[in-house]
Amino acid sequence: MPPSRHSLFALAGLVVMLTLAGMPPLRADSLTVEPQRIADRKAVFATVESVDVLAARVRLGGTVHELTVDEGDAVAGGQRVALVVDDKLAPRMQALDSQLEAQRATVDQADTDLRRAEQLRAQGVAPQSRLDAARTAMEVAERQLDSLQSEMEVLRQQVSEGDVLSPAAGRVLDVMVSEGSVVMPGEALARVATERYVLRLRLPERHARFIKVGDGVRVGPRGLDPDASDAADTDWRDGTVTKVYPELENGRVIADVEVEGLGGYFVGERALVDIVTGVRTAFVVPPDYLSTRFGVTSACLEGKRVVVVQTGAPVPGGVEVLSGLRPGDVLMPVACGAIEAAASHDAGEGAH
Repeated sequence: MPPSRHSLFALAGLVVMLTLAGMPPLRADSLTVEPQRIADRKAVFATVESVDVLAARVRLGGTVHELTVDEGDAVAGGQRVALVVDDKLAPRMQALDSQLEAQRATVDQADTDLRRAEQLRAQGVAPQSRLDAARTAMEVAERQLDSLQSEMEVLRQQVSEGDVLSPAAGRVLDVMVSEGSVVMPGEALARVATERYVLRLRLPERHARFIKVGDGVRVGPRGLDPDASDAADTDWRDGTVTKVYPELENGRVIADVEVEGLGGYFVGERALVDIVTGVRTAFVVPPDYLSTRFGVTSACLEGKRVVVVQTGAPVPGGVEVLSGLRPGDVLMPVACGAIEAAASHDAGEGAH
């Protein structure tokens, strides 16, 4: 004869009792619910930017005869990136060099005349005026030689200014000319980003009163999809806000974040940053005090009274509870809620 329905319910109840008897005793620790202030975090994108972007400028007007760098090249401070030549300088230097040779010959002749005048004056056959004139001619010739030599140094300096040098060590972002281009003095030939990179944040102005220098942020791994949740926690790096700009730009506050390991990034590349954008009040409950059954999360209050709660995102210290609890509620460990729910379910089946 098959067992009756009441016998099956009795057998199920016996199994539940034996299971409960074999369970470890309930913990006596309880938790009083009190509102806590927690940081409201937000995931935003920041761009990798160089602290300084300097221009390699031309000092001499002329034609670009040699261009030694291209976009993306690494350069050292003072390295020559281009050569500018003024075709008018070479003929001027040749003409000045001829003048120098002629003036040196004049100085030699004046020196010979001066020595002859000194000898004749010593013998008493030449007047003092002739000796004075020879000395004056010698001084004038030497001064003219010095003037021409100084002018030659000026021309040589102008020729050396044709070397366009990198203003600092870094990476070339842009080259604005090509070989054969005609450039003017002061014109920018290339843009060089220094080797010090930062993450630049642009947040809505409502966050301006919360962000400050010294705040810690978390930077995600390179190329992280904001919708991906399987990234390892060790892939995130810590950064620090080093500067908050005092001027809003298009309704946004701008801040710089320093973090290690940005040297391999592209300038302008985006990175995911987790940052505190405010503080709010919420209930935070450790996971041990919550029980989830059939998709419903519940908590056990003092007196074994079960309440259904709505949970939010995990936060430091536990899980945020959005509704279902009030300040002063005393929570019991999650085992209480699980047993009560199981007993209620079995009792409902027995009633049917």
